Amino acid sequence: MPVSRCELSRWQFDLTWSLFEFHLERLTAEDFPWEPAPLCWTVRRGADGLWRPDWEETEPDPVPVPTIGWVFWHVGWWWSVALDHARGRPPRRREEIEWPGDGQAAIGWLRGLRTEWLAVLDGFTDADLDATASFPWQDAPELTVAHTVAWVNAELMKNVAEIGQLRLVRAASAG
Repeated sequence: MPVSRCELSRWQFDLTWSLFEFHLERLTAEDFPWEPAPLCWTVRRGADGLWRPDWEETEPDPVPVPTIGWVFWHVGWWWSVALDHARGRPPRRREEIEWPGDGQAAIGWLRGLRTEWLAVLDGFTDADLDATASFPWQDAPELTVAHTVAWVNAELMKNVAEIGQLRLVRAASAG
């Protein structure tokens, strides 16, 4: 039976999310701040009480290993901005995207972004996917909304694998 591009994109997203749920259900509060290496990026509470990620405009070499908390912030950042673009809202700057401060709140944040993204995906038609994308390729006018949808799926899959691997390494090293 033929499947539309929208249906295929939704199926791929749902598959990736189901793999994420496996890890979300097993994460503990201690997993989020765990630093797997001496050179590490994490999220830190500032003097103002807000949680902000370690960040450099030019990626350092070697690249710091992120904590699960940092990867959660990273997902929340790019997904929030992707949603802004998909809904025609002014995109937020990186500095405006805050980590919620603890693991359960971060899980709730990403589940909320999932709900928002599903509403966007479910509103697309195959014709909508052919429109020019404004994110994440501002300088590539030949790329479409379909490219953005595929990018969200790929970026989420990559970040889910990173979170899962960090969780597994922490669990194995604790025993």
